[in-house]
Amino acid sequence: MIYDIRAYGDPILREKSQAISSDYPHLDEIIENMFETMYDSNGIGLAAPQVGLPIRLFIIDLSPFKDDQDYADIAEELAEFKKVFINAEIIDEKGGEWKFNEGCLSIPNIREDVSRHAEITIKYLDENFQPHEEEFNDIFARVIQHEYDHIEGILFVDYLSNFKKKLIHKKLEKIKRGNVKVNYKMRFPKA
Repeated sequence: MIYDIRAYGDPILREKSQAISSDYPHLDEIIENMFETMYDSNGIGLAAPQVGLPIRLFIIDLSPFKDDQDYADIAEELAEFKKVFINAEIIDEKGGEWKFNEGCLSIPNIREDVSRHAEITIKYLDENFQPHEEEFNDIFARVIQHEYDHIEGILFVDYLSNFKKKLIHKKLEKIKRGNVKVNYKMRFPKA
């Protein structure tokens, strides 16, 4: 089942999500539906709050980057990077911050450069509730940080300067009202 993606302005995108246990109702189905929703919208990551669930769950599939010449040296790793993160906690961020042009399924048609740390260490549970503590860098760390922010109630536009925020303010208001063209299912808070 493909979920509606919650648009900028939906209060759930600003909530800090709650940890879940292995007996969370219909979790396997939710994860499957989230992947289906992400693929339908041509995304590479999706967090539970974006589909209306205030739980600490996000998914990532970086295989679309495997053919990108900028990542030719890690193409094989990207092709196989499909993960579920439950109850994630970033425990360390290091390395110089680097800018990357980010977008978000909840904020369609807006892309901006965001600075993030080059390396992270994260603890999480996989879909079988097996614990992991791993270090990630480069595009892996970048996408994980973006999705992790969603379960913390943070959006990529929060990192922009006040000047940049003023420049995109009208676009954000249009998104809230549903005055934006998208090719996937969305729910707008003021439509």
